[in-house]
Amino acid sequence: MRRLLGLTVLVGLVLAQSGAQLYQQNCGFCHGEAGQGRAGAYPPLAQHTPELVKTPEGRAHLLRVMLYGMQGPVRVRGQVYDGVMPAFPQLSDEQIASVLNYILTAWGNDRLLPRDHRPFTAAEVAALRASGNRLSPQQVGEARARLQVP
Repeated sequence: MRRLLGLTVLVGLVLAQSGAQLYQQNCGFCHGEAGQGRAGAYPPLAQHTPELVKTPEGRAHLLRVMLYGMQGPVRVRGQVYDGVMPAFPQLSDEQIASVLNYILTAWGNDRLLPRDHRPFTAAEVAALRASGNRLSPQQVGEARARLQVP
């Protein structure tokens, strides 16, 4: 009985990982511990990601990047970044929502969010995952190039 209780607690802790922990484990190496990015390869998330959620297209883009990855040049504040972002389909819907919500509220990003911003939900991630509209990383990159983001 004790062993089962211990296993249940451990599983609960894994499932309850915070967005910050998930970010550090999955995103921090490329995008930097403070979301500053890596010159020429990976764009900054700090002071930039809130710009993406100002439109429904940008919000959907963030979900697609997490589920399908992204490849192709991205211009952020006049700088071009051309790294390849892997997909994270192994993360649960809750984990993806948690990572995105962390990114949108860390490093001062919370002050840049639109007034009507609503956090990402697991249901939102699940709906995209179930839609069957799977894109290649190149298609996600091409769609990003069409977004109007500074």
